Amino acid sequence: MAKIRRRGNSYQIDYFDPNGKRVRESFSKKKDAEAQLGKRISLIAEGRYLDVKKDYITTLGELLSKYGENYQNQSSFRSWKKFCFVNFKNYFGEDTRLVNIRYVDLETYRNHLRQKLNQHGKIRATASVNREISCFHHVFTKGVEWDLLERNPFDKGKSLLMKENNKRFRYLDQDEIDKLLKSFINDYTKNITVTVLNTGMRRQEVLGLKWEQIRKDGFIYLDKTKTNEQRQIPINDDLANLFTNIRQTNQLKSEYVFCNDKGKPFIDIKTSFKASLRRAGIENFRFHDLRHTFASHFVMRKGSLKDLQEILGHKTLTMTIRYAHLSQEHKKKAVNLLNGLTASATGNCHKTVTSLNVTKTANV
Repeated sequence: MAKIRRRGNSYQIDYFDPNGKRVRESFSKKKDAEAQLGKRISLIAEGRYLDVKKDYITTLGELLSKYGENYQNQSSFRSWKKFCFVNFKNYFGEDTRLVNIRYVDLETYRNHLRQKLNQHGKIRATASVNREISCFHHVFTKGVEWDLLERNPFDKGKSLLMKENNKRFRYLDQDEIDKLLKSFINDYTKNITVTVLNTGMRRQEVLGLKWEQIRKDGFIYLDKTKTNEQRQIPINDDLANLFTNIRQTNQLKSEYVFCNDKGKPFIDIKTSFKASLRRAGIENFRFHDLRHTFASHFVMRKGSLKDLQEILGHKTLTMTIRYAHLSQEHKKKAVNLLNGLTASATGNCHKTVTSLNVTKTANV
């Protein structure tokens, strides 16, 4: 029921709008409060109430549908965002009005995802949860831009993204690379692996590689990348020989470099790659770590970090700088080449160090 109450030196009107939203508004004079309340009650009775914010009537399903219309051709939408949308609808309800989704509901949903098991029966990784939350945040951000709601509920509290552990740094040494290359039982998995080891390309970049992207100037031209920025990757002699062999074997039966017997590109090689790792006796290694392996050996062979950044497609040098410590170790070894240069000045000190090294070797 609509009413007016005195609140200190002001008068507050209190009523429910046509959408069930409670409205309370204060005025300095009682007669102004009475006039406004009477006017709004009349508008409601006549069906002409105009103070209806769009998020009071827009549903989650309508917002997701509008987002899909605008981003359905986005590669990430086709690969995983559409699955996030199913989760959003199942949890919140497709007919739920946006105004009823609060920050506390979003935080509760984030915590729900943290306990949700993945397809392998394991707790979802932090990065996986963050990716879904980021997707939902972007949906609401676009909703505000499209005037479908007044304010993004994510902005009413602190960030719901959790800190990720990105310290994993696994790469193959030369001995492991040799073992892995000998373990393949099919050519296409081996060829894809060799390509990544020589270029640092991401999985989807190499699986979708077409012959037209391999130019005569000795570069691979990538247009569709994770960062949506074009980049060119130089082709070394080993990779050039590999591409030549693949051309001769496949006789250009497909526009794709790596394809099956029907000329279709491979969707994934997870199963065959894992089997090769088992045969090679290599543990705790993922396909993406081939990219780390390329970067690590590039730096250890004195490649510059700036060149590496451009080849890998990192937006900032911060991502690439992780490999700097590898070059530092090689610098230490290089400096040891100068041992004996100032022996005449150090004299007995150098002999002592040598003696210690001999003793250490003998003890071993």
